[in-house]
Amino acid sequence: MDRLTRGASGFDESASEAGGPRDAWESRQGSLLREPARQTSHDDNSRWLARTIEAEIIPRLMLAHSSVRQPLVQQKPAQTPPGSSEVEEFARIALDLDPSAVAAYVETLRTEGVPLDVIYMELLAPAARRLGVLWEADLCDFTQVTLGLWRIQQVMYDLSPAFHRSSTESAGGRRALLSPAPQSQHTFGLLMVSEFFRRAGWDVWARTSATAHDIVSAARSEWFDVCGLSIGSETHVDTTVSVILDVRKQSKNPAIVVMVGGPVVSAHPDLVERVGADATAGDAESAVSRAEEILGARCRLS
Repeated sequence: MDRLTRGASGFDESASEAGGPRDAWESRQGSLLREPARQTSHDDNSRWLARTIEAEIIPRLMLAHSSVRQPLVQQKPAQTPPGSSEVEEFARIALDLDPSAVAAYVETLRTEGVPLDVIYMELLAPAARRLGVLWEADLCDFTQVTLGLWRIQQVMYDLSPAFHRSSTESAGGRRALLSPAPQSQHTFGLLMVSEFFRRAGWDVWARTSATAHDIVSAARSEWFDVCGLSIGSETHVDTTVSVILDVRKQSKNPAIVVMVGGPVVSAHPDLVERVGADATAGDAESAVSRAEEILGARCRLS
């Protein structure tokens, strides 16, 4: 029985196997039923019953409860990151009909001591990519994948306050404009990147459905150190080229750093140069590091 099943059902079948707490409790019931016959008064019966509940029944109920809950906490050593099997299991759970199961799975990892940044990077993000693979292989339809991604995204929203509290870093007033490429539906990665920029102390302008006009207008009216665009499909490459040109021409910050990412860029790194960007990064955490590295280098040269 997997981790989630134990956490959701609250019952471990091992508790009913021979020699387990249930057998011991049922065996004891026979002596409990015979025991009162030796009592001589109502008060004696009451005292005997109280002693029996305190000394026998309550400890055995606690033992039975422990046999259910203990593996939930100790199944995985503290701070062990999720592996491929956990990612596949979590992706499957995200496709199921019970939305609470996704949150329950993540809460189990947190109970085991797995840090939030590890949950973000090595469970949520890979599971989202896994759903994309299932869709491309026609193993899931669009509706299933959309609902699965929404459930994973909801967990990220729920974890967001604790995730931000886990860092005391300050970006010194740096600001990032983050958006999917116009008309792109690949928003999960962008939301993940936004979380890591905010956690690092950045002020973030992020829109999951921004138009080209929205992006350029924001860059023109406000100061941003970085503009990050997520490209989900090759059909959005030409639009991205146009947006980046307009951002560079009209940005309130003439030296704005432009970064691109997303599934297409990961598969075709040469797109960074083709669309006119400055850099890319392999994941959300390294995107922050890369942006700060570029800005730091420019500061040293100025």
